[in-house]
Amino acid sequence: MRHHRHRPRPTPDAASAGEAGSWLYGLHAVSAALANPGRRLRRLLVTRGAEQELAERFSPPWRVVPELVERPRLDSLLPSDAIHQGAALLAEPLDPPPIEKLLEQTTGPVLVLDQVTDPRNVGAILRSAAAFGAAAIVVQDRHAPQETGLLARAASGALEVVPILRAVNLARALEALKKSGLWVVGLEAAGPVTLAQSGLTGRRVALVLGAEGEGMRRLTREGCDELVRLPIRAAMESLNVSAAAAVALYELARE
Repeated sequence: MRHHRHRPRPTPDAASAGEAGSWLYGLHAVSAALANPGRRLRRLLVTRGAEQELAERFSPPWRVVPELVERPRLDSLLPSDAIHQGAALLAEPLDPPPIEKLLEQTTGPVLVLDQVTDPRNVGAILRSAAAFGAAAIVVQDRHAPQETGLLARAASGALEVVPILRAVNLARALEALKKSGLWVVGLEAAGPVTLAQSGLTGRRVALVLGAEGEGMRRLTREGCDELVRLPIRAAMESLNVSAAAAVALYELARE
């Protein structure tokens, strides 16, 4: 296997301050970002083994020249709990399209997250959204995690596939989705009918999920056209929000 010629660059430690973008890490997240023409890439740091793995996932030449480093360099650059698998990519945030244009170009449901703040949960929801053909995820900007390396790794490549749209006011975002023809459905344990019973065939849905514990806020709940529940047995009070999203998206995909 051929290897790229590696240009001498500053150490990762020196690059971690003052360069635009954020570090994505893990083989799935990095290879998906390399394959995404919409990503602006700054630096790619890899161990020799990770470079070979990435080349098998997405054939070079890449749009950024890889820099060979030893694993301890990555350990010092990234968070202590980062499972980087020998690969880290400095990339600028994605620029999502306007919601109106996105809705015109897609057909799947839209997920709306009301103060779901754990990046691991948002990443897992992104994976399910990509798997079941969701068009986008809408979040409230002040109460949602940034698209960091942790979120990207949890999404396992789905961050490059499903746009995250950030709204200043979630209630107004729901109104905009309604005006675009979507039926806004809130997922809540006390919903009067199950998602399967709600008769959504033929309707494009915006599915709203609230934070674990608190659920949807009052204004968000009032902004829904309909409240539904999942048929969870009484012995189990609720599902993790990412698991609930996966089940609900599967049900919508069956319609």
